[in-house]
Parts: sequence; structure tokens; C-alpha cells
Amino acid sequence: MEMLLFRVWALLALIPFPGATEETFEVSVWPDQALVKLGQSLMVNCSTTCPDPGPSGIETLLKKTQVDKGPQWKEFLLEDVTENSILQCFFSCAGIQKDTSLGITVYQPPEQVILELEPAWVAMDEAFTVKCHVPSVAPLENLTLTLLQGNKKLQRRNFMSLAVASQRAEVTINVKAQRADDRCNFSCRAELDLSSYGGGLFHSSSAIKVLRIFGDQELSPFVSWKGDTAWANATVQAMETGDQELSCLVSLGPMEEKTREPVHVYSFPPPILEIEELYPLAGTDINVTCSGHVLTSPSPTLWLKGAPDLPAPGEPAWLSLTTREEDNGRNFSCEASMEVQGQQLIKTTAMQLHVLYKPRLEESDCPGNQTWVKGAEQMLACVPKGNPTPALVCTWNGVIFHLEVPQKATQNHTGTYCCTATNQLGSVSKDIAVIVQGLDEGISSTIFVIIVALGVGVTAIALYLNYRPCKIERRKLPYRQKEKNKEQESQFAVQQAEKCNAHNC
Repeated sequence: MEMLLFRVWALLALIPFPGATEETFEVSVWPDQALVKLGQSLMVNCSTTCPDPGPSGIETLLKKTQVDKGPQWKEFLLEDVTENSILQCFFSCAGIQKDTSLGITVYQPPEQVILELEPAWVAMDEAFTVKCHVPSVAPLENLTLTLLQGNKKLQRRNFMSLAVASQRAEVTINVKAQRADDRCNFSCRAELDLSSYGGGLFHSSSAIKVLRIFGDQELSPFVSWKGDTAWANATVQAMETGDQELSCLVSLGPMEEKTREPVHVYSFPPPILEIEELYPLAGTDINVTCSGHVLTSPSPTLWLKGAPDLPAPGEPAWLSLTTREEDNGRNFSCEASMEVQGQQLIKTTAMQLHVLYKPRLEESDCPGNQTWVKGAEQMLACVPKGNPTPALVCTWNGVIFHLEVPQKATQNHTGTYCCTATNQLGSVSKDIAVIVQGLDEGISSTIFVIIVALGVGVTAIALYLNYRPCKIERRKLPYRQKEKNKEQESQFAVQQAEKCNAHNC
């Protein structure tokens, strides 16, 4: 839209009037006044009514870039504008040069307003100082600072008459403390009015400071006597934390005795544990924050169970997580600790997370195959998971099966049961096959297994015994063969000797 306005303005400015010559040409710049936020950019259009212009451009100390041009105009981008300046736009026509200027004003809104209350604790009838300042703001002459006590205006100041060299966005006031000032809120409001530059109104306020007034407080003691000893008991309610003092004054006739005792007052409420969503759906991103109570003084050290890092003292602890079904019932604890007079104090706040998810029928809790013993009291084993807790309904042959009542198992119970678990998030179904076996079937099976085992054992022993003599026989065979050969050789030698005697050898 801004670019379109540039073009329209340039065209209107370039329409020549009757009788216009090179000597009567004009130079114009758009916008006619420029208001730029600190560090931002500005688009400038420089144009002329000369029908055939010569050299032209702009003169400025700012960073400039020519982004577009026409026969009688040029357009420039000024970047990172950080200070007020004057820009010159010039054109030459038939050897004559003319120029026009553009004032550029840089503004910075009062984003930070700082209020100081010194001292924050003050004795009655003593003076205290309220000071307000804005570190960065421009132009200062358009700024107004207002000090407030509650809604009452204490002082209002503008800076139009200040010299440039002494510019400082600050206002200070001294006030005498009165009892009515105790616990009063003080604040500062800053307003930057840029309407004279064609801009708007920017405003910002400081944080609130609370003033405390103190003075000696006389208690109303309960006095008791015993012999020549007197006791004075009084109850005091500590309104503020820190080091306080109790004094006891005893007077007898013209004599007085006074003693003092220091008292350290602290405040330590339980820490605050916040779960962004206490009943999230599974898969939801949530934040868990552990912070100290606003009344805790001094600042405690915080620890959130499961948080990756320990925060700095006084800073909250937090963690982010994506909830899972396993996080249902997860406990979070926020622990705050502080040291008082050398003693370590600890307080804890705990909360439980409830993750919502659809029903499930898992095999571990709802087996798809189940065996019942005939004649025994049996129940269908099926426990659904889910949050909220699902309602479970099982049907058998089209009839609802009572899950809570044990059934005396018969062969008629054999079959397929359909179980459906339902909660507010959905439902899931599962078929369960049930087989009913008689007790005698189980005993017969056991006896059969024992007989088979005994048979296998006997066979193994027989094979072992049969195999062992065979090995012995095979080991003895070479020795027996050698003895037999020796016997045959002896018989042959005897036969040869008998033949030799017969023939008179």
C-alpha cells in the first residue's frame, strides 16, 4: 500500500501546469515529514516537474540504496536510522539546480520505566525519596513523567524546556513519612506524545513499590507475681520479615532497667506446584512449574523432581513433557529449602498427573486363549486398561456373561466370548477362546507322560548294557586270535616231527 501511495503521489506531482518551463520547475520529496522508530528503515521518493531533468539524487549521512526510478523521480531506502537528520533532495533542469529538504525524527518509546523508593522502610516523620527515570526514550521534549501514590498524582513533569546537553528523563521528589503512608503503593507513568509529528501516544508504567512505616509499638503484657519475682507475657504478631528487636523495661520507683533481644522473623509457606493441565490427553505437551510462595522471605532454593537443572536461588524450576499413557498417576513434587539462622528448613508440595487415554485389552491382562477345568469355579480373566477406567462387557452366545460371579465350568462353557471395554474416549473389543477340560483328562495325560518317560528310560538302559559287552568283546578279540594261532603252530610242529621219525630223518 505504501508503494502504491508513492507512485500516485509521484504521478500527480509530475503533471505539468500550463505555461510551465524549465525555469519554473519544482522539486518535491515524500513524505513531507518523517517519523522513524530507532533502528528501522524509511522509504523516500524524490521527484521534479522538469520535463527533462538532469543530474539528481539525495544527500544524507544515512545508509541509502536506490530501489526504483522513473523519468522524473527516484526512490531510495534509508536503512538503520538511529539519529535525527536532514535529507536534501535535488534535481537539475536546463543547467539550473533546485533542492528541498526532509527532516527525519527518530523516536524510541518508553519501554522501561524504573521507580526507586529509598528507603523502602522508613520511620514515621522521616523523609523518603521517590525517583523515576526512563533509560532510553526519544524525543525527550515529547515525554511526560508522572509520579503516583496510589491514584494520586504527586508530581508531573515534562522536558520541553531542557537544553539538549542536559537531557535526562528523570523526576525526583522527597516526602515526609506519615502513618497513613504505611503500605501505600508508589508508581511512575511515562507518556510519549508524537501527535505533532503525525504519530501516536506511547505510554508505559513502572513496577509498583510499597512503602512501610515503622515506629515503636508498645505491647499489652499480662503481668503475674510470685514472691519477689514478676513475669510479663505478651503476644506479638510479626507483620514483616527480617531482623527485629524486642525490649523489656522494668521500673521500680526511680530506678529503671531495660533489656533487648534480637528476633529474626521469616515467612516460609509451602512452595507452589502448578501443572498446566491436570487431566491431559495422552500426547499433550504440558509445563510443570515449581515456584516459591510470594510471602516466602528470604527467597528459597527450589527443586522440581524430574527437572533437568537446578534453578538459581529465587528462580522457579520447570520442565516440559509430552504426556504418555505411562505418565498416568505420575507424582510430581516441588521442594523449597531455605536457611534461617544456620538451620536448614524444607517444605514440599506434591501433585499427581492424570493422563486420559482410550481403553486397551492387552494379552497380559486379557489372554485370548483360556483353559478352564471342568467342575471348578471359574471366572473369565480380562482386565482392561484405560483412563477413565473402562467399563467391560462380555457376551457369550449373544448373552451378557457375568464377569463378577464365578461359574461352575461345564463343557457348555467352551466357546468364544466377545469382550468390549468402553470409556468416554472410545472402545475396543477382543475375542477370547475358552476350552473346558475334564479333570480325568488331565490325570490320564499325566499318567501317559509318566509311562512314556519310564519306557524311554528302560530302553536307554537296555541299549547301554547291550553296547558295553560288545566293546569288551571287541577289545579282547586280538588277544584270543593270537593264542589260537600259537596253538595251531604247535600242532603243526608235532605232526612234522612224527613224519620225520617215520622216515628215519
